[in-house]
Amino acid sequence: MFGKLTLDAIPFHDPIIMGAGAGVMLGGLALAALVTRLGRWRWLWTEYITSVDHKKIGIMYIVLALVMLLRGFADAVMMRTHQMIAVGENTGYLPPEHYDQVFTAHGVIMIFFVAMPFVAGLTNLIVPLQIGARDVAYPFLNSLSFWLTASGAALVNVSLVVGEFAKTGWAAYPPLSGIAYSPDVGVDYYIWSLQIAGLGSLLTGVNFFVTILRMRAPGMKLMEMPIFTWSALCTNVLIIAAFPILTVTLALLGMDRYLDAHFFTNDLGGSQMMYVNLFWAWGHPEVYILILPAFGIFSEVTATFSEKRLFGYRFMVWALVGITVLSFVVWLHHFFTMGAGANVNAFFGISTMFIAIPTGVKVFNWLFTMYRGRLHFTPPLLWTIGFIVTFAIGGMTGVLLAMPGADFVLHNSLFLVAHFHNVIIGGALFGYLAGLNYWFPKAFGFTLDERLGKASFWCWLVGFYIAFMPLYALGLMGMTRRLNHIADPAWQPWLIAASVGTAIIGLGVVLTVVQLVVSIRNRAQRLDLTGDPWNGRTLEWSMASPPPFYNFARIPEVYGIDSWNASKARGEQISPPADYADIHMPRNTAVGFVISGFLTAFGFAMVWHIWWLAIAGALGAVASFVWRAFDRDVDYMVPAAEVRRIEEAHLVRAGGEAR
Repeated sequence: MFGKLTLDAIPFHDPIIMGAGAGVMLGGLALAALVTRLGRWRWLWTEYITSVDHKKIGIMYIVLALVMLLRGFADAVMMRTHQMIAVGENTGYLPPEHYDQVFTAHGVIMIFFVAMPFVAGLTNLIVPLQIGARDVAYPFLNSLSFWLTASGAALVNVSLVVGEFAKTGWAAYPPLSGIAYSPDVGVDYYIWSLQIAGLGSLLTGVNFFVTILRMRAPGMKLMEMPIFTWSALCTNVLIIAAFPILTVTLALLGMDRYLDAHFFTNDLGGSQMMYVNLFWAWGHPEVYILILPAFGIFSEVTATFSEKRLFGYRFMVWALVGITVLSFVVWLHHFFTMGAGANVNAFFGISTMFIAIPTGVKVFNWLFTMYRGRLHFTPPLLWTIGFIVTFAIGGMTGVLLAMPGADFVLHNSLFLVAHFHNVIIGGALFGYLAGLNYWFPKAFGFTLDERLGKASFWCWLVGFYIAFMPLYALGLMGMTRRLNHIADPAWQPWLIAASVGTAIIGLGVVLTVVQLVVSIRNRAQRLDLTGDPWNGRTLEWSMASPPPFYNFARIPEVYGIDSWNASKARGEQISPPADYADIHMPRNTAVGFVISGFLTAFGFAMVWHIWWLAIAGALGAVASFVWRAFDRDVDYMVPAAEVRRIEEAHLVRAGGEAR
């Protein structure tokens, strides 16, 4: 009845896992108790869980990313602490099989359940506002996309206490990920969590591609869109093109494991190199899926806090488009050492060097924007400056690794680990944190504490250099990746330094949490009554903070780049329209939440071979979707009188602030 699932699947013998599981459950119970005490269950259900409002969905994505950041960072702390002490006779405190699960979970969580939800969250929150739209093209699909991502995250966290996670590394190369070498359920958790979350990402890509192309405000031409919207458009093109590759790759791996299909083994004509090619044909565009939105954020932040239009707008747009195209012709540099041949290696090495050119263009765009600008050194701008320096180092080491000869020496070393984190933390994550500080008042109506924001930034920046620069040295000294025990005592001082850096980053994480808590507690003193606390340049700053559920009482007309800044320059103040009209809006629905519940049960059942539950979960998900497809009560009209009341209340608040 329960397939392979028995009580032995719960690791009672491992105090670390059981302690972590107990901590997660106690945290969940404490949160549930707090919501109950505040009487907020109905509010949570109606305002968030069943919401199709893109802003609420964006907030839920960001909350998911921050929660999973804590989980992924905890894994990083465990790895660094273990490596620091596992030298010579000391074997450390993590058994080898547990260590392997930790470093696999760390990579999977940070890529799929921190970075991807952060990208989707900021895109949801801001892009419809920037293009003058009332919502996204497919509001229900947007809700479903979030809950599918949350379902995948839930499966990863369930693996913490029921069974195990994969021991393969985040790329899950065969034959190690095949049934012969990984007979337990860890790889199955990997496959189903990524398949379900990947479907959510693909639906998000389609949704925003259509939204940006079809729902821009009248007059907003493509070459007049805000740069963040351009970065979102390029990102979603990459998602639409790349994520089906991952879906097929994981499906083939699943067929190898469940049906003995031999796509990725040497038996019966399969090839593990086909998996490597397919994985990185998705994997390198994925790197740019993570970094392009950060480029857009830095562009918006730089222009706003320099009080200047972004330098070289058209060059920036074409750089984004160039990266989007070139990202599909560089995947093989991830496995130069696999013997593809000199000509193939040369092509991919040269194309990798070419892709550094549009990236360098953007750095000069930001620097020239700041040149002779009126700089305001707020936390978002500090994150931007820290990024420029850090990402430049990561980019240079990437170009070094683009040379096949150098890559042959460095590929499987910690040099590559340092480079990857240099780009993803110093690039993508710094961008997301800049965006969080920049757009937080738009989402919630009050600003974040700047003093704590700056303290968090400096801890992240200093901690990053102390944590990852030693890894470059260790890579050059010959230390390979994925080691759970160190044979050479000469490496230990560098690993201790890296652990100290990780602790400083940990302080930055704590300060980020404290910043959020203190800002919420003191929100009455930090209210943004005008909707434009930074003197912004784009349309999201033209409305109340937080925006009304319909976004715009009247869809704006756009003339040129930075239209909101141009309106302020002409002396146009916030004023009500001559008349108000009824507004058509989508209804909330719980169907996305229900479908994700069924698919979570389906994924769990497929992991443990509980076939009756898998069938029930699949049928429940399909039936829920079909029911939604035939539901005609999916929208409603907001009366003009209600729109007038909301808009005039904002005008009164904004006017009081001005006086």
